[in-house]
Amino acid sequence: MTEKTTEKPIRLLILGTGGMANTHAENFTAIPGVELVAGVDPRPDPLAAFCKTHAIPRGFANLEEALAWGEFDAAANVTPDAAHCPTTLPLLLAGKHVLCEKPLATNAGDAATMQRAAALAGVVNMVNLSYRNVPALQKAASLVRDGAIGAVRHFEASYLQSWLTQPAWGDWQTEPQWLWRLSTAHGSKGVLGDVGIHILDFATFIAGEAATEISARLATFDKAPGGRIGAYRLDANDSVTMQLRLAGGALGTVHATRFATGHLNDLRLRIYGTKGGLEVSFENATSMLRACLGDDRLTATWRTVDCPDVPTIYQRFIAAIRGEGRAEPDFASGTELQRLLDAAELSAAEEGKARRP
Repeated sequence: MTEKTTEKPIRLLILGTGGMANTHAENFTAIPGVELVAGVDPRPDPLAAFCKTHAIPRGFANLEEALAWGEFDAAANVTPDAAHCPTTLPLLLAGKHVLCEKPLATNAGDAATMQRAAALAGVVNMVNLSYRNVPALQKAASLVRDGAIGAVRHFEASYLQSWLTQPAWGDWQTEPQWLWRLSTAHGSKGVLGDVGIHILDFATFIAGEAATEISARLATFDKAPGGRIGAYRLDANDSVTMQLRLAGGALGTVHATRFATGHLNDLRLRIYGTKGGLEVSFENATSMLRACLGDDRLTATWRTVDCPDVPTIYQRFIAAIRGEGRAEPDFASGTELQRLLDAAELSAAEEGKARRP
């Protein structure tokens, strides 16, 4: 009997120590053979607290210092949106594997630059489209790929949040860590860039087709006297509605908002084809898939479909580094979505004129 060899630990650096960085740290710590070796943040107190919480031995004030040290194999980039490109490129140049938070960049040009740099570096590159972890999404995508609903003809999708009307994660009016999401000057693309990217990926990934045309409308609502809180001008969009045409000709509607009172973080998709339909939901952290297929179409009967658990993006990232799985979604996927976001933003500026990504 051959003795199993012990794998070399994968040393991980976490760039940025905000709220989402804790999710990264907790998930990576749970994976055998992964060591959190360093954190990076220019703010000394949050950096020290983060490293203490997750037993991370080293902290650096900037990425340059961390790269000069260099004793890590991979990095999780959990910086604000506008910092993704300028911080990811040096990591790629240094030959480090990178899992970058979404959106990959704030424009398609920067995203494409990151994609090319990752290809040249030959490293694992992934973007954290976290709802790819939802079992019902993966099962629905598999059914569509296998032809269970036939040719896709119509779909509707929504991402509903309420954190502007309910203190689900804290009070954005008094806790400054939330305010950057509401301010374009601080790098936010609003609900379109923050959660719109998720629901666009949710819809197009399940449909198995790229979007070839999009029209969009954006809305920003008054949320504070004078439209600002301290240094933050609250001008990022709060709600978005979109119409899409897919490569196969299907039409669909997609919308997202932070004003959906009663919905903490809920995604829904209904997709219909020539042979059947699917309904996917992720509500209160639980996913469900219902289907009307085969002879059930004759009686409009919908049945719940069993959906096995799937690996998380953190597990898939480490598996890809070990050569045990595909790096998906990669920077190419992130770039395709960024082109779609750019086209939606341009369409909204033109009062809903249809644009091609």
